[in-house]
Amino acid sequence: MRTSMLKSIVRRSSTAGASYVSRRGLASASAPERKVAVLGAAGGIGQPLSLLMKLNPLVSRLSLYDIAGTPGVAADVSHINTRSEVVGFAGEEQLGQALEGADVVIIPAGVPRKPGMTRDDLFNINAGIVKSLCTAIAKYCPNALVNMISNPVNSTVPIAAEVFKKAGTYDEKRLFGVTMLDVVRAKTFYAGKSKVNVAEVNLPVVGGHAGITILPLFSQATPKANLSNEEIEALTKRTQDGGTEVVEAKAGKGSATLSMAYAGAIFADACLKGLNGVPDVVECAFVQSNVTELPFFASKVRIGKNGVEEVLGLGPLNDYEKQGLEALKPELLSSIEKGIKFARES
Repeated sequence: MRTSMLKSIVRRSSTAGASYVSRRGLASASAPERKVAVLGAAGGIGQPLSLLMKLNPLVSRLSLYDIAGTPGVAADVSHINTRSEVVGFAGEEQLGQALEGADVVIIPAGVPRKPGMTRDDLFNINAGIVKSLCTAIAKYCPNALVNMISNPVNSTVPIAAEVFKKAGTYDEKRLFGVTMLDVVRAKTFYAGKSKVNVAEVNLPVVGGHAGITILPLFSQATPKANLSNEEIEALTKRTQDGGTEVVEAKAGKGSATLSMAYAGAIFADACLKGLNGVPDVVECAFVQSNVTELPFFASKVRIGKNGVEEVLGLGPLNDYEKQGLEALKPELLSSIEKGIKFARES
């Protein structure tokens, strides 16, 4: 059985990238040249994310960067028989080369959350890393679409915005906080409880990307399911605590690296589609926003050739979701202000 399985994988290998994209509703024919840079490519998220981006035929050049270890990751990934050329860069002196000419920059750099670690602990380590990387982006590829994965996203996106403002390169249409994992989890949990095909589920998740700031709008989910209030509350809580669920399950051995890599690859794919002019590319992301009184907020956004084409409204909310929206605002605002303060004072 194992031998036949391996043979099957080998037979499919030449079309792996194409099938990955076709599942997302894309055509790879005559795709333009696109360079994607992954910053933090040797890490727990970075390695599987690099693999998934290598499978995407919309990527013609894949640039992998980290402090160390990247040449090995690049050599490994480069042997995969898909379109993109792969180059690995290591150390601060090579960061500029890694970024030059990038159309999309994905940032999973930094440390993952460990058991007992708070988001404040994460902030204290990752904020400086993000600031340094964004300073380089402003210099070497100021027009790239920036996909921020490094946590806490509620603070790191405002940090990036302040760095770009200081450099005179800020374009709010080109900066995204990747909240796709919240959407992926909410769809999975909803489909499991509702007994519907997860591939058919459409479900927005709004707010932020930490704890109670994550607000899945189950009232807007399709296909519709007749779930009780208790079931909806349990699904909401599980979506909000999804990261902790994985951290505890791995028992100190890691965090949600694989599912985050998948979610990051799906969102980067959406950005590439938008850049290439594919119509009606809509995903949820944490962006500069007027949807609420908060300066940044996650909601559905339409992605086009210049990044964010339109920030979409929240749509109708039920009473439970309205309460959740009001409850998340103070915490989300605090996280945003913390990022802004750090960027301005450090």
